[in-house]
Amino acid sequence: MTQAVVVTGASAGVGRAVVAGYARRGARLVLLARGAAGLAGAEREARDLGAAEVLTYQVDVADAGAVQRAADDAVHRLGGLDVWINNAMVSVFAPAWEITADEFRRVTEVNYLGTVHGTLAALRHMRARGRGTIVLVGSALAYRGIPLQSAYCASKHAIEGFRDSLRAELLNDCPGVRLSMVQLPAINTPQFSWVRTRLPRHPQPVPPIYAPELAARAILWAADRGPRELNVGGPTLKTRLADMLAPGLLDRYLARPDVGFAGQQTDTPIDRSTWRDNLDAPVDAERDHGAHGVFGDASRDRSPALWLATHKPAVSAAVLLVGAVLGWSAWHGSPRGHR
Repeated sequence: MTQAVVVTGASAGVGRAVVAGYARRGARLVLLARGAAGLAGAEREARDLGAAEVLTYQVDVADAGAVQRAADDAVHRLGGLDVWINNAMVSVFAPAWEITADEFRRVTEVNYLGTVHGTLAALRHMRARGRGTIVLVGSALAYRGIPLQSAYCASKHAIEGFRDSLRAELLNDCPGVRLSMVQLPAINTPQFSWVRTRLPRHPQPVPPIYAPELAARAILWAADRGPRELNVGGPTLKTRLADMLAPGLLDRYLARPDVGFAGQQTDTPIDRSTWRDNLDAPVDAERDHGAHGVFGDASRDRSPALWLATHKPAVSAAVLLVGAVLGWSAWHGSPRGHR
């Protein structure tokens, strides 16, 4: 039986790329998103790429009841769930004092509570079967907050704490249900063209920027193997290392106008008369935006750091082999080796 996979935030960006990845495997897909046109586009693409079955639910993950009803209906129709990918997100780009209490609440409801709602809906069925995999899509910003994204960073930090607690509980109660978190670098998705922003210029991901397909490959790999965590890309590793070794110095580095502020904006001024954001309502309700944002020319689809992270046994074996060869050569090249 092919896998039954749920993807939240499935209509665009990373979620859309994950849908395509599973569709190529012939999976049975359950797609959750708010935007009608984006959801319909994701369904068409999944069917064209070979998905065995596609169910769609126009759902806001901030609505716990709606998420649970979608999960229950999917289980009724498919017979069970094998993988649940929590991916839906929104954000606000602005200094913290310019973000309203309602905006902080909304980002938290979608990013953090939406992840909780999806996870609980999945657990209701996976624990009963004694198996399944849940993937939480995180970010390097789950460990290191940056200027102008306090609401988003706080929500990702919350997911990290939730993961730690829940994973220990599952290891005790139901080890057949695996929980993984994938920490992403900057990804070229449509969010930077529909995020709520009070910045003067068009938002951009902090370079280097990666393609959504790279993130999707990492998420599918994590869903297949169930590691505790997968850090995607060199920037994610560097960010975490810098935060561990010199967090105060990193604060000051990010406070520089040319780094933490200008680095998150292009040179193009925003046209406030036409800008539409997706914080409270989907932008892809009438037009399908797909997986990619406007930074395709600057994005990468390969990461040596990700390859190393996903090939640890082969890398370890190669290191051991090289070490053995060097040791053998050193021994036989020494006077003692010739005795």
